[in-house]
Amino acid sequence: MQIDVVTLFPQFFEPIVNGSILGRAQAKGLVRIVLHDLWKFVPPGERADDAPYGGGPGMIMRLGPLISCMEALLGPGLHVPDDCVVVVPSPAGDPFNHTAATKLAGYSRVVFVCGHYEGIDERFFEFVKAQELSLGDFVLTGGEIAALAFVDATVRLLPGAINTESAEAESFASGALDWPHFTRPAVFRGSSVPEVLLSGDHERIAAWRTEQARARTVKRRPDLLSER
Repeated sequence: MQIDVVTLFPQFFEPIVNGSILGRAQAKGLVRIVLHDLWKFVPPGERADDAPYGGGPGMIMRLGPLISCMEALLGPGLHVPDDCVVVVPSPAGDPFNHTAATKLAGYSRVVFVCGHYEGIDERFFEFVKAQELSLGDFVLTGGEIAALAFVDATVRLLPGAINTESAEAESFASGALDWPHFTRPAVFRGSSVPEVLLSGDHERIAAWRTEQARARTVKRRPDLLSER
């Protein structure tokens, strides 16, 4: 799989995509993450943004540099193959969730285009077949933080990126939240790990975890159960 990230701030991504699970996944050859500096497509002496037509606050990312960069990635026809998807992080997009991450993980190539300031020129979508995804109902300074979250959530679902059992047991993988987790020591300042986890009885432990996961989901995210 290849992931391309188009951004004005590639240095924001470098320490994250080269470390931890993302770094190990690249070392294993499971994914290639390529950062594309949008400034390289901004003509010398010009800005990457400009004031919005019609007036109003904020600045809008200009169309020219964006399209030039996309032509470099997709070719002059800006054709997006069936095994590729272009994603623009945006609060106006569809909510990003586990299902969306699983879908992205099924593509051979994902291109993230990070807006900044007040966003990008809307005509971008006339030239490039792209979808918008939202990290949540709030506004960020740019698309970089959202894109990084999308990349991390997607890569960890690639076979071999993390332990298969861990992936299958994570929150949302089975349509519910994960159960509570504990580790050593068994007692810390008077607070003890639930006895069942120390029993060695795997059937009891499995039943306890299932019950705890459901109880946590009912309390915190009952909407997940209603969707099943």
